[in-house]
Amino acid sequence: MTLELDPQIAEALGPLMAGLADVAPPPVGDVDGRRVVMNTMLATVDRLQPTADDVRITDHELTTADGARLLLRWYRTSDTVGVAPGPGPAVLYLHGGGMILGSVSINDGAVSRLVSRSGVPVLAVDYRLAPEYPFPTPVEDVYAGLQWLHEHATELDVDPARIAVMGDSAGGGLAAAVSILARDRGGPAIARQLLIFPMLDDRTTIPDSHIAPFAAWTYEDNITGWQAFLGARAGGTDVPALAAPARLEDATGLPPAYLEVGQLDIFRDEDLAYALLLGRGGVPVELHLTPGAPHEYDAIAYQSDAARRALADRVRVIRSL
Repeated sequence: MTLELDPQIAEALGPLMAGLADVAPPPVGDVDGRRVVMNTMLATVDRLQPTADDVRITDHELTTADGARLLLRWYRTSDTVGVAPGPGPAVLYLHGGGMILGSVSINDGAVSRLVSRSGVPVLAVDYRLAPEYPFPTPVEDVYAGLQWLHEHATELDVDPARIAVMGDSAGGGLAAAVSILARDRGGPAIARQLLIFPMLDDRTTIPDSHIAPFAAWTYEDNITGWQAFLGARAGGTDVPALAAPARLEDATGLPPAYLEVGQLDIFRDEDLAYALLLGRGGVPVELHLTPGAPHEYDAIAYQSDAARRALADRVRVIRSL
């Protein structure tokens, strides 16, 4: 028996795949080509989903140690009825895009819906992208965002002991990396890490014949992203865990983790291995392997039962902070 798409996901993917049938995929190393195609696709897919009208957005600016100015976008529900008084939890969110594309604004809809469903505010960091800004810049940008959220916790009505980090795809990898960095630097505190089909291992370059036909983020895309982020070091022996968390040897002291990945995602094996690594380090882990699901299935097939279950689980974990 071979692997196959979940029927509801397959139905949602149909029109998208038909539209891309005559589009030649960008060659390995073509970052600009991927930005044009994928940023447009991400924005289009997000617009198809319902809007969250009860979330207000406020923009802040962070100046990094090297003088860059980063957008920090704060999402909070406008309706406070039923919300417990006093400081509450918050989430630091990091968008996906293979380290080379995506932005905070492209994810306004997805983040707003998460905030609307959970009632928990989110701070999204518009970290700088490779190859213009390779490792360690994106990781340091995220760490600076975490520090900013802690420093402004009082004015944002946030309990600094209840801050989680969350990201999908490359953002999930950055969430894992900043959890390691915060541990190694002695803070700021992270209450939980939510890793949504995270991009963790620069060595995922050899196609799995069972997965490759369904890959929404392909092996060629992955090679391109990691080479942009790490340069000639990608796939070598001297890649640090802060760049590729799958390289981590000791997970002791990391925050509890929620991790999910689709069975047809090229990140499947590295994500399952990371969950085991965390568990062996004494880190509580909740792991979900979604049958018949490729990368980013929840955005494309958002009405599928699989996507609804995933969103419900994420909301449950966020509310538990």
